[in-house]
Amino acid sequence: MARTARFDRQVALQRAVELFWSRGYYASSMKHIEEALDMRPGSLYATFGSKSGLFSEALDAYANRSGGEFREILDSAPSVVAGLQRYLQMLARCCMGHAQAPAQACMLIKTLLEVNAEDAALLAKVDAMLAAIEVRLREALQQAQANGELRADVDCARLARLLQAQIMGLRAFATRDVPDAQIAALADDMASMLDSFSPSAG
Repeated sequence: MARTARFDRQVALQRAVELFWSRGYYASSMKHIEEALDMRPGSLYATFGSKSGLFSEALDAYANRSGGEFREILDSAPSVVAGLQRYLQMLARCCMGHAQAPAQACMLIKTLLEVNAEDAALLAKVDAMLAAIEVRLREALQQAQANGELRADVDCARLARLLQAQIMGLRAFATRDVPDAQIAALADDMASMLDSFSPSAG
């Protein structure tokens, strides 16, 4: 029975992520949440404590899953740089109008843009998660450098910050009413930028 309860909780959290992604944190009313999760108000509060508690836990669950997806993308690519390029292009697809579920970075950036300063705890949580993604990018770049895919003089921490800033800019750009092709083209440009840091690029 305990295994079923854990599974049901994960299903509820995934439905919560999809709801918050589509409607936004503030626009998602308790009625929307009850319908999306198929839970009564009493059960919702008993399980998650509050709307912000549900959102915080949904972010945690999605961050854990997304970390594994990031590693899978890198492990399945012919090189670390190629994996990072695929990751950037995946982020673009998740930012497009037809996307059914967000990538972790897109979800966090959307939250950062939406949540106001009064939700200090939530902002701090999102900031910490974005910092963790930057560390993940830096470590991948350092591995690429150790593999000889990047020049020895490349500052991996600085490049990771640049990629993080570009990802945030891509997500903000995608909030405009722009064609998906433009979002994809921007991601391609971001991916191509990594080629300029290879030893063969001089």
